[in-house]
Parts: sequence; structure tokens; C-alpha cells
Amino acid sequence: MDSKVLVTAKDGQVIAKSTNNAEFGHIRVEQVRMEIDDSTGFAKMKKISALIPGTIATLKGFGWSEGQEVDGKIRIVEKLIPFNKKDPERDYKIAGKSGVICCQDGQPIYRKHFFSFNPDLADIREAHDNDQDIKDAYAELESSDSAMEPNKDFDL
Repeated sequence: MDSKVLVTAKDGQVIAKSTNNAEFGHIRVEQVRMEIDDSTGFAKMKKISALIPGTIATLKGFGWSEGQEVDGKIRIVEKLIPFNKKDPERDYKIAGKSGVICCQDGQPIYRKHFFSFNPDLADIREAHDNDQDIKDAYAELESSDSAMEPNKDFDL
């Protein structure tokens, strides 16, 4: 079961003003969601967040406060077309700690989170097909982590 969406604040301010244009800003919200890994069936709770951009006047109209729970959902949207054409790299879907960009037929997958008042909207996901690249990256991480572990034969 997913939690309600929680309004967050930075330094007590719910609305963060844009550094480029003082008329605009965003509100950050977060939600804890239940997820089940399709390949392993393992369940886990995962905290996700989203930014709600808008004009400062509109965002103030919500009247939200820090820690307030709001009805709705943070929706995950993945696609093969960049969300931001000027800076497409900012929304790459990354495979966990591997650092590998998830791809489909060699094309990067882009991932972004959006808040919606409609809790029934489904996520839109794109399946990646570069599993071997991801497995190789994790194997490399694992081998470098084990190299950092103390030798059990060397015990004081």
C-alpha cells in the first residue's frame, strides 16, 4: 500500500523559488511506495519524490504546509524521448548503483516523477534490454567491494 503524498520543505520554505526567474518555483513532495521486483518477486518500500513547478502565485494558492499529507500520487513516467531537449541527460533512467543508463534497443530510457491529484493513474514504464551491461557493472562493483574487505586470515 502506498503512503499519502507528503509536502516537504527546505529551511522551512515549502515553495522553492527559481534561481533563473523569481516568478517561478516548485514544491517538492514525496511518497513511500510498495514495489515488487518483476524478476525476483522481492517486495520493498521505496521513497520517491517529485517537483511541482509553477508560478509562485499559483503554488501559494495550494496553501500547503511542511509535513502536510495530500491526496494523490507520484507517478513514474518513462519514455524513449527526452523530457528536456536542452538537457536530456538529467532524466536518464539509471540502473541503481551500477551507474549504467537503462536502454531499449540502444536508446536511453528517460524517467521522471510527476505529482497528480488522481491516485488511479498508472505508471508508464519502459523495459530495458541491456541486462548484461548492468550485471557486468554490478559484478565489477562487487569485486571492487570485496577487494576492500579485510582478509579473514589476517586477524589481530
